[in-house]
Amino acid sequence: MQTEKIVNHIVDWLKDYATKAGVNGFVIGISGGIDSAVTSTLCAKTGLDLLCIEMPIHQAASHVTRAQEHIAQLKARFPNVKDARVDLTPVFEEFKTEVNLDGKEAIVNMALANTRARLRMTTLYYHAGLLGLLVAGTGNKVEDFGVGFYTKYGDGGVDLSPIADLLKSEVYEIGSYLKVPESIMNAAPSDGLFGDARSDEDQIGASYPELEWAMQMKDEGKSANDFEGRQREVYEIFSRYNNSNKHKMVAIPVCEIPNNLK
Repeated sequence: MQTEKIVNHIVDWLKDYATKAGVNGFVIGISGGIDSAVTSTLCAKTGLDLLCIEMPIHQAASHVTRAQEHIAQLKARFPNVKDARVDLTPVFEEFKTEVNLDGKEAIVNMALANTRARLRMTTLYYHAGLLGLLVAGTGNKVEDFGVGFYTKYGDGGVDLSPIADLLKSEVYEIGSYLKVPESIMNAAPSDGLFGDARSDEDQIGASYPELEWAMQMKDEGKSANDFEGRQREVYEIFSRYNNSNKHKMVAIPVCEIPNNLK
C-alpha cells in the first residue's frame, strides 16, 4: 500500500469536498479508537477547522483516557484543531425514564446501545449546524460494507466517509504513518456502546483480520461449503452479519408509484 500517497489523496479529497460544499471544516466524535483517531488526523491535515468532540455515556475509563490523549496530541500538532466535551450521560439516563424498558434484557440493551450512538450523532450535527462544519464519518470498509457493524442513523449518520474504502488493517497502517498514539494503536477495537471495555471481536465472534479474509473470499465467489473448521465458522459469521445488515448498506427502499396510478 502506498501509504503516503493514500494519505495525501484523502486529505486533498476532504479539502476539495469542503470547499465545494462551502463549509469551514469538519466535526468528529473522538472515541479513543483507531478509526476516529486516523479520521480526525486526516481532517486536521487539511488545515481547515476541526472540532473534536468527546461524548461520554457511562464510558469505560480506558476509552476516555485514550480519547483525551489523542485530542491533546492533535491540538499540539495542528493549530486548526479545537475540542469540546459533551457529557451525554444525564441525557441518556433521562431518556431511559421516558421509554418502556420491558422485554428481554439483551434486546433492551442493544436498543439502548444504538440510542447512545444516535444521541452522539445528534450532538455532532448540532455543532456542525452552529459552526458550518461537515460531520466526518469514521467507519472503515469492513464495518461499513462487510458486516454492517455500526448504528443506522448513529455513527452511520454522517456527511462524508474518508476511510470507508480502507480495510481495518490499512487503517492501522495509516495510523502508524500518522503517528497515532501507541495506546490507541495497541488497544482492542471497541464500539464503546455498552459502558464497558468489551471489544468488537467479543461482540462479533471474529477478529478484523478474519473478517477481512472472509470479505475477500465472498468477493471471490466462495461459500461456507468451501471451508472447514475455523475458516468455515468465520465465513458463516461474516455471512450472517452481511445478510442481516444489508439494510444499512443499500439505499433506503422507495415505493415507486406506477405512472398509471398518478
